[in-house]
Amino acid sequence: MTTRQPASGRWIQGWDPENEEFWERSGKKIARRNLLMSVLAEHVGFSVWSLWSVLVLFMSPEIGLGFAPDEKFLLVVTPTLVGAVLRLPYSYAVTRFGGRNWTVFSAAVLLVPALLAFVFVQRPGTPLWVFLLIGATAGVGGANFASSMTNITIFYPQRHQGWALGVNAGGGNLGVAVIQLLGLLVIATAGDTHPSYVAGVYLPLIVIVALLAALKMDNVDAVRAEPGALREAAASSHTWWISALYIGTFGSFIGYGFAFGLVLQNQFGSTPLQAASVTFLGPLLGSFSRPVGGRMADRWGGARVTLWNFLGLAVGTVVLLVASHAGSFGLFVAGFTALFVLSGIGNGSTYKMIPAVFAREAEDAITSGADAPPAFARARRVSGAVIGIAGAVGALGGVAINLAFRASYQGAGGSAETAFLCFLAFYALCALVLVRVYLRRDRVERTAPGASRPRTSHVR
Repeated sequence: MTTRQPASGRWIQGWDPENEEFWERSGKKIARRNLLMSVLAEHVGFSVWSLWSVLVLFMSPEIGLGFAPDEKFLLVVTPTLVGAVLRLPYSYAVTRFGGRNWTVFSAAVLLVPALLAFVFVQRPGTPLWVFLLIGATAGVGGANFASSMTNITIFYPQRHQGWALGVNAGGGNLGVAVIQLLGLLVIATAGDTHPSYVAGVYLPLIVIVALLAALKMDNVDAVRAEPGALREAAASSHTWWISALYIGTFGSFIGYGFAFGLVLQNQFGSTPLQAASVTFLGPLLGSFSRPVGGRMADRWGGARVTLWNFLGLAVGTVVLLVASHAGSFGLFVAGFTALFVLSGIGNGSTYKMIPAVFAREAEDAITSGADAPPAFARARRVSGAVIGIAGAVGALGGVAINLAFRASYQGAGGSAETAFLCFLAFYALCALVLVRVYLRRDRVERTAPGASRPRTSHVR
């Protein structure tokens, strides 16, 4: 391995984490340092992305911002949508500019939505369209996830990717809980008329994270995308099956994270303090459970763990329907918290499926006579592209969840039950995909002639 120092920053050449001697000698230390910096940058990005899920709790006639419930749901939908759309170009940007360089830029640009929110959120009479534009700029925080995950995939060997991707994403997802805890702290100490304090806290943090990324991270030549990687990934049916599954796992996590406070206000008439005092718990536990999902997938297989998660998500949704009918606040919060934990585990297990599926295709190609190095090089190249696509498509699930809640509350009766029924149907569909596309294939191959050949990718 060699290192060169161009004007644009440090580059590591010859990166080969699958070489166990290199990995133990120096690769592990470098990878962990970059993982830590990546987690910090992604964490702040998620916090800025989730900023408006907290700020809408403050918006009331008392501060001259008395928006209707459907308008508030539109405010949390906007950054979710923009973040989803930007994930694909952000994922590509890492392969073009390098992980360190892009992390510095993507962290620094978070100053724009944080500063705009700080300036405008307490101006009485500010029209909705201004807040929608500011909320749209916050979408860059959600796009950080795709570039970060694409970068970290390159640093770790396939056998450790479930854990590494889980830690990276879990640390980022934790930003959703932290911003809500900050909102609770502001409401509890300064009251519910000072939303600008929430945005102001992140201005110095963004600067610190950008500087740390510049000083501590590395660019790796292996992340460079060969022409056609994205097109090759888009041609694979696995890309779209896994993207659909990620809509159900990550879409649930981010959609519920953005909507939970508003749902409590509409469903139970909760005050901002009451809502903020419980909304952080689900995203907090869901963030910590994501690395657990990666570890479980490393051991038992991504598809198998993800299937059990979708069954659990379906049960949790039924609990929410029961709690809604009974008007039970405690049961409702418990059901929502369970959904966060399960979606976090499912996030980790679903993402583990990406490198595993394409590593398995490489094994099949080698069995058919292909050379091992090019086959596994293709697997890593396509996996990186699929991570970007799945991250973008999955985030659209958060948009769908908030639009479903918005439509459900606008309908007759003004409750979330119609939305929950839609979610339940989608979870059942995802479970069916796992059984038919992935687990059924494993059963067939294990009973076929020659099925004793060992597998290392643990797709099932």
